Amino acid sequence: MAQGTVQVTHTGTSRWRRRTGEYASLAAALEAAAEGDVLTVAPGTYRENLVVARSVTLRGPEGSPGSVRIAPLDGVPLTVRASAIVQDLHVEGQDSAAPALLVEDGAPELTDLRIVTRSASGIEVRGGARPTVRRCTVDNPAGIGIAVLDGGGGVFEECEVVSAGQAGVAVRDGGHPRLERCRVHHASGVGLSATGENSALEAVGCEVYETRGSGVQITGRATAHLTDCDVHRTTADGVTLDTDAVLTLADCRIHDIPENAVDLRSRSVLTLTRTTVSKFGRNGLSVWDPGTRVDANQCEIFDSTGDYPAVWVSDGATAVLDSCRVHDVPDALFVLDRGSRADVVDSDISQVRNTAVSVSDGATAQLDDCRIRDAATGAWFRDHGSGGTLNNCTVDATQTGVIVTKGADPTIERCTVDSPAEAGFYVSAGGRGTFLSCRVTGSGGYGFHVIDGCRTTLKKCRTERCARGGYEFADAGPDAAPGTGPVVEDCTSDESGLKQPTVRETAVETASQSTSVLGAIPSQRTADQDPLITPAEPEKESRSSKAVLGELDALVGLDSVKREVRALTDMIEVGRRRQQAGLKAASVKRHLVFTGSPGTGKTTVARLYGEILASLGVLEKGHLVEVSRVDLVGEHIGSTAIRTQEAFDKARGGVLFIDEAYALSPEDSGRDFGKEAIDTLVKLMEDHRDAVVVIVAGYTAEMERFLSVNPGVASRFSRTITFSDYNPEELLSIVEQQAEEHEYRLAEGASEGLTKYFTAIPKGAAFGNGRTARQTFEAMVERHASRVAQVEEPSTDDLTLLYAEDLPELP
Repeated sequence: MAQGTVQVTHTGTSRWRRRTGEYASLAAALEAAAEGDVLTVAPGTYRENLVVARSVTLRGPEGSPGSVRIAPLDGVPLTVRASAIVQDLHVEGQDSAAPALLVEDGAPELTDLRIVTRSASGIEVRGGARPTVRRCTVDNPAGIGIAVLDGGGGVFEECEVVSAGQAGVAVRDGGHPRLERCRVHHASGVGLSATGENSALEAVGCEVYETRGSGVQITGRATAHLTDCDVHRTTADGVTLDTDAVLTLADCRIHDIPENAVDLRSRSVLTLTRTTVSKFGRNGLSVWDPGTRVDANQCEIFDSTGDYPAVWVSDGATAVLDSCRVHDVPDALFVLDRGSRADVVDSDISQVRNTAVSVSDGATAQLDDCRIRDAATGAWFRDHGSGGTLNNCTVDATQTGVIVTKGADPTIERCTVDSPAEAGFYVSAGGRGTFLSCRVTGSGGYGFHVIDGCRTTLKKCRTERCARGGYEFADAGPDAAPGTGPVVEDCTSDESGLKQPTVRETAVETASQSTSVLGAIPSQRTADQDPLITPAEPEKESRSSKAVLGELDALVGLDSVKREVRALTDMIEVGRRRQQAGLKAASVKRHLVFTGSPGTGKTTVARLYGEILASLGVLEKGHLVEVSRVDLVGEHIGSTAIRTQEAFDKARGGVLFIDEAYALSPEDSGRDFGKEAIDTLVKLMEDHRDAVVVIVAGYTAEMERFLSVNPGVASRFSRTITFSDYNPEELLSIVEQQAEEHEYRLAEGASEGLTKYFTAIPKGAAFGNGRTARQTFEAMVERHASRVAQVEEPSTDDLTLLYAEDLPELP
């Protein structure tokens, strides 16, 4: 029974139609109303199923929003089939098979409606309807928030879906709405969904968040265009495209996504312009399948919260990045599988914990005018069929600039690698590559390091200030086929000052005899010399545990670490003696966890620990094999187990040291093969428990999480040894040791200056403890060289004394 009355204001021309009427029900009022009439509904609850079939105005009383409730027990509470005006009503539905508000025809204006329902959909637009919906809210925990289908359209302005049991907004079967400044959140399904051919969705200035499904999902040949929109705090992917979907994102922000920020498959096409992607748990852009393509222009992808590449291109997909920035991520760009391609133009890739660009399994990458900075590896072309071009790019402050391995064959042209900690360009394991007019400056290792007799071509390349030498070419050995080895033409180095011959020669060549800042450069070998066969290194004479422990004691600091290692050594030694005496020996698990910041001596102690165990007869060799996630984890199912087995086999008789081991176990497993590496490792540790000692290492907090989420791993390790940061005095001692080793001395006041420097230096993520001390010493040596080079006849003091003014500026 309806409560209240309905006042109808007639707008007809006759005197009769001008009078006002009072009706006891909405149905009676709608029956009496003519086109253009105004129906003002008195406060109350109306248990009626209304059908608005004329262009009337249906509204609640002014100044009492929400006072009129349309709430029948079943069916559709409100159906609009004309270009009517409906405003200030509260609509409630209870029928799970019907919408709460159904718009079937016309171009009605729906304003300030509050729809609180448990219906199939809160608002449903279908057929030829083109409503304008303003400031309406939908609360429908049982179904879809807003559904536009069967060719329906319309504009939704400043509307809000506050909850939905399924999708927040669903477009299908040719629907094509436009959303302006709308908010969709707390949906149990997708936030915005469009599916089916001819279905289209346009959104401007909208926000989608707190969805259990993807924030935006476009599938089945549907199209969508989002401008100035925010998608964040989803449970699933931020944006997903599948099966010939087409999406354009302009000036959008996708952030705080635990899964992939954007995932495309099956010939979908995405265009991003001036869009940011940040704080994602898996890939920022994940692009799969032949015909699938991403075009990104002036976009930024950064601040990953997981351990996955920021951009993942595989299975024949294509990605184009133009004038983009990718930074603060574990890996920047991974391109894999034959037919996959990435084209990167005028873009910046920086602050990458592992590899900036990785190309594998026959994929291709082309980088033009790009800048790579602060990465472990600038670009890595990994295997046969993988290649592409790096043209006019700079690679700055990496461990290694460019790596080419296992038959990969890229072209690197007019590229500069500056200040790599190790090699500028490194080629091994059958890698090829053509290097044209490339340059390496300030390398901590070699400029170009080509081993295994790789058939690499170098033309017009140049090296400067490379600590170990400009060029190093190591043969494949006496069994190598004729004609193997690098082809070198017109290459120069400041170490040699001598230009290479212009005639193409298959030769193994290095820079000429010279002296660098910190050490000697290998002598040059010309083409007419016999090929150099590097003799096998003589086996190291094994040292006693006492001698090795003496070297451990000589290390700066690490008092608690030394106590832990000595305690372990004593336990093992006494156990061995008890066995010799016919007594039971306590079981000592030899696998260890090392926690602490980089540069605190974890690798050094691991090497000494292996040597100690070898001296005690626990291990056969005691050698150290150091690996990380990139060495163990493959890109395809099965390849990870093979890589892990290979690393374990190399470490047989010694120590397998896994740095940043927590990277094998990201907080969400998802599409990641790190778990496969862990499972393989655990089984190998069990099957070959006496063959290899495993040490896992990394930051303290991350390693605690790693062990807590992998109880199978945690049970294999006997104890955790924490490596504390060095204090300024200990860092000074490291510099003093470096100075003595390289025949330098600290002048009066230099020690005090170093102590102040190490006290003031920022201790952020880039601080490397012992590594920082060594880098500081190297910087002092460089500044010393610049100063002394201006002295015509330097004395011995001039050549050896380092002063406080030789200290570098604080970072």
